[in-house]
Amino acid sequence: MTRTAAVIAVLLMSADAARAQSVTTEIDATAGSSSQDTTGAAAQVRVFGRAVADIQYFVEGALAAEGGNQSDAFSSAYPYQRGVYLIEAYGERLFKAGWFVAGARAGRFRTPFGLYNRSDHAYTGFLRAPLIRYDGYFALSNNYLEHGAAGYVGTPHFVVESSVGAPADVGTVHRRPGVDWTIRVQAYAGPFVVGASHIETQPYQPETFAHGDAVFSGVDARWMAHGVQLRGEWLFGQPFNGTSTDGGYIDVSVHRPEMKTVTAVFRAERITYDAIPPFAMFARRETAGALIRATRGVSISINTVHQTSQVSYGHPWAVDVGLTYSFRR
Repeated sequence: MTRTAAVIAVLLMSADAARAQSVTTEIDATAGSSSQDTTGAAAQVRVFGRAVADIQYFVEGALAAEGGNQSDAFSSAYPYQRGVYLIEAYGERLFKAGWFVAGARAGRFRTPFGLYNRSDHAYTGFLRAPLIRYDGYFALSNNYLEHGAAGYVGTPHFVVESSVGAPADVGTVHRRPGVDWTIRVQAYAGPFVVGASHIETQPYQPETFAHGDAVFSGVDARWMAHGVQLRGEWLFGQPFNGTSTDGGYIDVSVHRPEMKTVTAVFRAERITYDAIPPFAMFARRETAGALIRATRGVSISINTVHQTSQVSYGHPWAVDVGLTYSFRR
């Protein structure tokens, strides 16, 4: 069976199996263009709900196409390279007893490191993934996925989450086969959410020169009040033995009542890859833009991007525009 047929079959079987149960379907269709002579279009389909024995299921597929020059535009949470992808497909069970909560997840899911949920990066107004989360920049990627199991325990104010699995990545880089694991702690206090993560996984570089594991640790934080959200991540570690990467970003989004349908966004970020010259890399990027809710279900994202030469794809300035239509039933 081809990958395209496999994705369609999984989505249809999930919908059929849930017909007598609760089921929600979401569809997002996106098209965009960048002044770097890059175009992209994509669609995401999500089917989720409750199956049997209080088990929640979630299945997500993506279809993407690209044109023009290579760029990292339109990569905020999904691969935009041409193809059909199965993103996530898992079952999850939640247990509660008073203030105590626990859960277990098994299947195919996003790598639980830092701010890793789809909602943290998709349709937030930013059209590019952070440098520390883009394919090939010697750190991690929003396109990293796991085949395995994860569990979490905690209270409404503190949660510990851990996973073990094998890489199941989509996009332009794929980690080598093997076993990897993550652990993440997250605490909540008023308008603050803070977290710390650690991962030991496989490099995506060839084994001929990339020896050892990819090992990263990171911290993240979010604050929200009065229509303003401030958040960021910082990570450090090695993509393989003899090298190191550190970097992070901080971004802000502002949506006050007087702004009506407009949300303003800004991000500043940097990444350093320490290796033998000329392979070392130091890059910075600043992004300013807006997310505009044009009509019900339709949104427009506009970003102006300034970046250093090692990630600029030929020009330090770029303007990205994306149009998204969202449907939920």
